[in-house]
Parts: sequence; C-alpha cells; structure tokens
Amino acid sequence: MTQMTDNMRAAFLMIGGMTFFALGDAIVKTTAGILPLSQMLVLRGILATAFLLGLARWMGQLSFRLPTRDWILIAIRSACEAAAAWFFLTALYHMPIANLTAILQMLPLTMTLSMALFFGEKVGWRRWAAILVGFIGMLLIVRPGPDGFTLYAMYGLATVGCVTLRDLATRHISSRAPSLTVTFFGSLSVTLFGVGLSFVEEWATFDWGWGVTVLGAAGTIILAYSLSVLTMRVGEVSFTAPFRYSGLVVALILGLVMFGDWPDPLTLLGAAIVVGSGLFTMWRERVTARAS
Repeated sequence: MTQMTDNMRAAFLMIGGMTFFALGDAIVKTTAGILPLSQMLVLRGILATAFLLGLARWMGQLSFRLPTRDWILIAIRSACEAAAAWFFLTALYHMPIANLTAILQMLPLTMTLSMALFFGEKVGWRRWAAILVGFIGMLLIVRPGPDGFTLYAMYGLATVGCVTLRDLATRHISSRAPSLTVTFFGSLSVTLFGVGLSFVEEWATFDWGWGVTVLGAAGTIILAYSLSVLTMRVGEVSFTAPFRYSGLVVALILGLVMFGDWPDPLTLLGAAIVVGSGLFTMWRERVTARAS
C-alpha cells in the first residue's frame, strides 16, 4: 500500500478544518432570533479561548515576553478579529451561508492586492488580471443595485476587509511570538468584545435547547482550530492553501440541507470565478517563489 505523504495528510486535515468551520457557522446560524449575538460570542468564546489557552500551554507555545512591536501588532490583529466576528456573524444571521462564504473567498485576492499596494510586493500582469477577474466575480455575488445588493452583503465585504488587515498584521509579527499565543489573544478579544456588546443586548433565559447548540458551536470551532494547527505542522502552506476552498463546497451543502438555501446561477458563477482566480493567484505565487 502506498504511504500517504505529509502534504496529502495536511490536505485532508485542511478539508476537515474547513468542514468544521462551516459546520460551526451553520450551527450558529440556527440560533438567529433565539440568542443575541453577544451571548453567542461570549459563551462560545469562553469555551474556545479556554481550549486555546490549554493547548498553547501544553504545546509550550504560550509566551507573554514579547517585543513591544509584536504586542502592538497582536493588538491590531485582535481588534480586527473582533470586528470581523461581528460583521461576519451579523451577516450570517441574515443571509444564506453559501453566499456569505462565497464572498469570503476573495481573501487570497485581497491579500495579494494589499501586499502589492502597501508593501511593494512585485505582482506580475497575470496576477493583476486574476485579481481583476476575481473582483468581477465578487460583483456577480453581491450584485450592487436595488435588486441584489443588501446591507448584509456589505457586512460580508467588511469581513473580508477586516480579515485582510488581520492577516497583514499577522505576517509582520516576529517569529518570537508563537502562533498559538497569537491565536489565543484573537479568540480572547472576540470574547471580550461580546462581553462589551452584552451591555446593550438583553440575554436570553437559559434553555437546554440552545445550550446544547452553543456547546455544538464551541465544539466545532475547537475541532476546526485543532485541525488547522495540525495542518500547519504537517504540510507545506503553499500546497495546502488551495484546499481552503473546500469550505465553500461544504457551505453549499449545509445551506441546502439545513436551511433550504441554494444560490442562484449568477451567484454560483461569481463564486466559481472568485475561486478560480484565487487558485490561479496561489499557483502564480508558488511559481514566482520557486523562481526567485
């Protein structure tokens, strides 16, 4: 029997992680109209943050003795994490999960664009073309205009902006800051944001039904975090990154099975264009890196 390579194992781990992220989002969506957003953020966040704290300590990746510059970048990253969580979950409560997930597939393109515009990274005409085509695909998904565009589609785009800024900050954090320490503070920031938001939202009375739902949401995100960490430790990032798009396939299936939602043909076409552009951009980045 042929032995599975590290990269193939990492690919399956990535698919598993994306599956649990999408499942967690679907579980959260079922609480719309039952739980206020702040309550979900706090309860899920406490469990996820406690897990990350324990995992970081167990793996020896919890460090508080970091350079001032790293603390500033971690603070920026954590603020973006909290803002992204609010925009994303607010949009998730009000629009189909597959449509929102399709918008988030813009991230590889916005990262490449940001690195070129703000950090002087050289981007050839092929990647510029892929970015342009990807933005055309994004317009097919959100469709600006009275019939297609909604406030919550705008929240989805705001999520992309926040996550892009978060990842830019992450790239400039030094290697002295362990990855799990950075992730822990991101999760903690979302939880604290939920605590602050709770002062303007009235929490729901405890019920075993939504209590089990919150545990399920926390459990799936914990599994997703765990698989993501394993992915980074097992395989090459350049090989595993394209498998992130498996989350869109899972979101399409969950949207149909759990909520009876299926994107219209234009949205599916836009999602396919965005994914294709993102995959091409990743491939060109890999080719350029090897050449240099």
